[in-house]
Amino acid sequence: NLVRVVGYRKPCRDTRRGDTGERYGKPLRVSPSLPVITSPVPPPPRPKSLEADTSKQQVEEILNVILPPREWIDGNKLWVQKVSSAPCTRMDVVHLQEQLDLKLHQRQARETGICLIRRDLYSQFFDELIRQVTINCAERGLLLHRIRDEILMTIATYQTLYESSVAFGMRKALLSEQGKFDMEKKIMDLENEKRELERQVNEQKAKCDSTEKREAERRQVEEKKHMEEIQFLKRTNQQLKVRLIFPRNEMHL
Repeated sequence: NLVRVVGYRKPCRDTRRGDTGERYGKPLRVSPSLPVITSPVPPPPRPKSLEADTSKQQVEEILNVILPPREWIDGNKLWVQKVSSAPCTRMDVVHLQEQLDLKLHQRQARETGICLIRRDLYSQFFDELIRQVTINCAERGLLLHRIRDEILMTIATYQTLYESSVAFGMRKALLSEQGKFDMEKKIMDLENEKRELERQVNEQKAKCDSTEKREAERRQVEEKKHMEEIQFLKRTNQQLKVRLIFPRNEMHL
């Protein structure tokens, strides 16, 4: 529920009709008894009450620019509620401060950090301060109005930047999820390829072990055969030496 802090007048029905020449229910007429003046006539001096009314009207127009009137339709009737131009006292400001603290406590606004409730309350109370200042000094009110618009524009810029950052983060998150899925698929394929290569390595190791065992057995057989041949040759050599030695001895004798 929004809290209405800015002082408004009582709502009134808007009866303006552009096609009948009426404004606020009062027809605009020209008196036929007034003489027609063709030559320029200096304006009469303006009384102080008229100057005060003109100044009040200017303040009201400035207030309507700073804080536009609220309009709504009830049935087929258009109702308008303008900002109040009643001057404020010091007690009104004190009461406004107390009301701000009360509203912050009632709506449980955060004291620090980002809080939409606190922002909404401060925005409305700042509008009420602008209204009070504008009644006393229109120029100061217009300057505060300019500052308020600049603050709102800065907040809107930050909000747009935040939304863009969130959208960018979501896109990056989706891309990372897609990249994660692709990476997991690639890892699975590489693991399958690794298992296949390990199987091939195991087969080759088994073949290598079988070949080494077969070659070792063949080498042992060959070495045994070779040793037998060496032993045979050694015995033959020894016999030949004996035959060569004994015939020489017999001849010597």
